[in-house]
Amino acid sequence: MTAVGRYVALFAVAVALAVGSLAGSARAEPGVTDLRVGQHPDKIRFVLEMTERVDFLAFQLPDPYRIVLDLPQVTFDLPADGRSRRVGAISGWRFGVFEPGTSRVVIDAASPLAIKASFILPPSGDNGHRLVLDLVPTDRESFMIASNDSVARRVSLRAPSIQAPVAPPQPAGDLRRVIVIDPGHGGVDPGALGHQQHEKEIVLAASKTLARRLEETGRYKVVLTRDRDVFVRLRDRIAIARRAGADLFISVHADSIGDKSLRGLSVYTLSETASDAEAAALAVSENKVDIIAGMDLSDQAPEVTDILIDLAQRRTKNLSARMAAYVVEELSKTTPVLKRAHRFAGFAVLKAPDVPSVLVELGFLSNPVDHKNLHNPAFRDKLAEGLARSIDNYFQGMQAAYR
Repeated sequence: MTAVGRYVALFAVAVALAVGSLAGSARAEPGVTDLRVGQHPDKIRFVLEMTERVDFLAFQLPDPYRIVLDLPQVTFDLPADGRSRRVGAISGWRFGVFEPGTSRVVIDAASPLAIKASFILPPSGDNGHRLVLDLVPTDRESFMIASNDSVARRVSLRAPSIQAPVAPPQPAGDLRRVIVIDPGHGGVDPGALGHQQHEKEIVLAASKTLARRLEETGRYKVVLTRDRDVFVRLRDRIAIARRAGADLFISVHADSIGDKSLRGLSVYTLSETASDAEAAALAVSENKVDIIAGMDLSDQAPEVTDILIDLAQRRTKNLSARMAAYVVEELSKTTPVLKRAHRFAGFAVLKAPDVPSVLVELGFLSNPVDHKNLHNPAFRDKLAEGLARSIDNYFQGMQAAYR
């Protein structure tokens, strides 16, 4: 073989190796293709059908009782019958991305359950790899002991928590206002369940539409607390707003309630005293999302305990209330609003002491009309236009006040 021939052959081998390497690095995430739960005489068996074998960590968390399963980041592609339901002592389950590189399955239990066994079964027949949890009844004392041991192990192995995006400093002369949009829920925390989609999916779509609408004006710089289906802790959402130097924080949600006839938009601002029982109940459920996904971090807001910062927060509350009034005024032109559309509750996500903040409930996923509208991109465009007008009005009002 000539020197040129040897060079061509070596080059071909190098290209083949490079292509193989790229193909390996671009390989799809492992997938969960089925989820089965069965009640047996001596146990409840919880099974995840996997496309490949994965490492996992199963542990227990109390108050409420939960069995938690951490996996490397996987894709959940489950049939309809994989939806959460009650099976014996299991009252339901949820799943999704917990933090970058980690997916989580949370199994809720009505009474204490112990992990009798956890293992991977190899492929057999029509079945692929199967991750199996065998759960058995136990007493609270034993559950708490196991919980303490397993949480310590989980913390020692824990991947770094999600890094909140930090907005780059604005160039000198950049007069754009910084708006932080917070799509509620995400990842392992699905939020309310609609007829077709979870709340986390609907509010992410609505938030992206609003972000695009605001950026198009050229007047605003927009930061999203999440731009994909990932879990973000409540305290991290606040930190994102503060690190970005937010002029305004808007948390986007969609409610669900037993009364399917109730529909309409509402907007919340912070108050430790809720405006009504429904507002109080909603705030409690929203503030528990950190508990749902893992440890209770919702009460770790040391900045709001300081008296000086509390004084600063009074001004922030007044500005937040002003923004809420503009939201109600503009959005009532686009969609029905609740009779008392501006409400007050102790949402943890609204507690940044120096960032005016509102939480907008776009409607009720439990109402067929609201759900159909929120599922419609054209309707979400109208909501985004109304919210953009309310933001314009808010800042124009502030400029007028300081002239």
